Amino acid sequence: MEYDPRSERPATSRTEEKVIAFFDVNSIVHVEFLTQGKTINQHIYRDVLRHLMQSVQEKRQQTYEKKSWLLHHNNALTQNALSIWEFGAKNNVAVLE
Repeated sequence: MEYDPRSERPATSRTEEKVIAFFDVNSIVHVEFLTQGKTINQHIYRDVLRHLMQSVQEKRQQTYEKKSWLLHHNNALTQNALSIWEFGAKNNVAVLE
């Protein structure tokens, strides 16, 4: 009898939520959960950034007040939308390129 690696794979399951996490060198700063089937577009991502700013203000107050934090995107199309860049400029959010 031959070994079939496909039969040994664990059953895959679909997650019910998408997770967006933001962190710094110390720990996670903000986590956002989106329901299954929800597409992350520029409008949803802008809301996520608003929530992130609130979390930074609450959890990293000194960093927030000094405006000494940078946001590093992974170049997803949503993150490069003009409205996201405008949001960052309006709210003094520096983006690391």
